[in-house]
Amino acid sequence: MAMTIEAMMLNGSCPLHLAGLAFMFSSSILLQILACALYNNWWPMLSAALMYVLVPMPCMFFGGGSTQFLTSRDGGGWIDAAKFLTGASAVGSIAIPIILRHADLIGNGAMWIEFFSFLVFVCTVMCFHHANLEDEW
Repeated sequence: MAMTIEAMMLNGSCPLHLAGLAFMFSSSILLQILACALYNNWWPMLSAALMYVLVPMPCMFFGGGSTQFLTSRDGGGWIDAAKFLTGASAVGSIAIPIILRHADLIGNGAMWIEFFSFLVFVCTVMCFHHANLEDEW
């Protein structure tokens, strides 16, 4: 029997949340590609590789695929290493466009599009973390 959207929202399994997260994530990837394609320069993809590949790796390897350990005060060798690697990857995602701009490899517009893409990606991760704390998918 098909469930209505109201019934799904009452059960806490609204597919619109997942669709919204997918839209935000794909918008971030689209902005990364636009930063490269509009200026005919593919150097900004260097930060895309770091942002989309390396940032979630500590969560998958040391956190068991959950983002809950990032906001906890619990420590330990592996959890502290995961927090450090996540932070270092995130800072690198911001620093790479700045370094590329300073070396005149990319223009100002590409750098700002990269920053906005990173902002959309961070908002996506924060929304996922919030939704993950509220209910189990």
